[in-house]
Amino acid sequence: MDKSKNQYEWGEGVFTLLSWFKKERVKDARVLIAGAGALGNEVVKNLALFGVGHIYVVDFDQIELSNLTRSVLFREQDAYAHAFKADVVAARAQEINPQIEVTPIVGNLYSDVGLGLYKSVDVVIGCLDSRIARYMLNRLSLRAGKVWIDGSIENMTGVVRVYAPGVSCYECGLSREEFNHIMLRTGCADVVRLQSSAGRVATTPISASIVGAIQVQEAMKVIHMTEGEETPFKTLIGKMLRYEGMNNSVNQYRFASWKKECPAHQQWKDVICINTLSANDKVEDALSTLKKYLEVENVEINLLNNKFIDVIISDRPEKEYEVMLPESQLDAYITANEELRKLSYRTIFHKHFYENIDETFPYKHLSLKQIGVPLFDVIQVATEKGLYYVELSQDAAIYNIER
Repeated sequence: MDKSKNQYEWGEGVFTLLSWFKKERVKDARVLIAGAGALGNEVVKNLALFGVGHIYVVDFDQIELSNLTRSVLFREQDAYAHAFKADVVAARAQEINPQIEVTPIVGNLYSDVGLGLYKSVDVVIGCLDSRIARYMLNRLSLRAGKVWIDGSIENMTGVVRVYAPGVSCYECGLSREEFNHIMLRTGCADVVRLQSSAGRVATTPISASIVGAIQVQEAMKVIHMTEGEETPFKTLIGKMLRYEGMNNSVNQYRFASWKKECPAHQQWKDVICINTLSANDKVEDALSTLKKYLEVENVEINLLNNKFIDVIISDRPEKEYEVMLPESQLDAYITANEELRKLSYRTIFHKHFYENIDETFPYKHLSLKQIGVPLFDVIQVATEKGLYYVELSQDAAIYNIER
């Protein structure tokens, strides 16, 4: 007779036989996965099998028929329905293990996921196919003080790198040409497509399986690590593992680059949690709450990488268009507007934007979310007393996180 969900413990009598496995730690663990394609499928599937209690899957893309050849959790009907990858991955993972929580986030890893979530997880896993996406994920993970595990696949080759604060940084390892390319792209309207590929990369389901398995193995090690305690295993922190299937070779290299003065090395410490503050609050109310809580007279919220754009102006013809959106949504806005879409092929758009929000901001009736601040974010606030980092803690509940 089958036991019901409430009559057995996942992995009972299996993982507990492993000398290093700590059941409660795994059950309470939180892991954020950026990207729900071939690698993301393998990573989420393996985390579900291990019984990792809380998994968050971020991806804005929809399933295509071409994804089916290497994505174990996708089905043909998902492609025909144009289902979102994050939604399907989350649902199928819950089918594998009903005792875990898998939360899909259909959106972008930097503009739709608050730093509060990054700070709340044990480890971040990158399953991306873009340098720009890795650049952003690296900055957010370091800002949150988290280890992140990068995986990449092409043909019969796969690579895993593990980055950690104080040891290794993705941005520090970029060549000048790679960095300049990223700077060019992040200044364009297509910044919203950070997780999209520049073109399909030929690969195999075997490469995805191997790399995804190594990524999860490294994540399990990080979950079991406690500062000051010895562990029975070695990690790939500061290293790169390269699997080459053509000749059946596996090599490991030291791959740590940590340069002084790198702007990615900001770690936001001493974060202030305000349980009455949410991204759904109007700007005017948020400014008032911050003044009262921080006991200051002047506050300024820095929007950092996602400026608020009220209008764009075309060169030819000279015309102004009202936008009223965060920069991350600009590309989709232009694409959806027939006039702007046609213009975009032959003109330059100049953006009028707001990056620092204070009492002079003319659209204080809008919510923080409407101007580009994601739910459960940590915002940088400048005051006459100095700089503060403030978490929008009221939003923690949407991710089943207690504050």
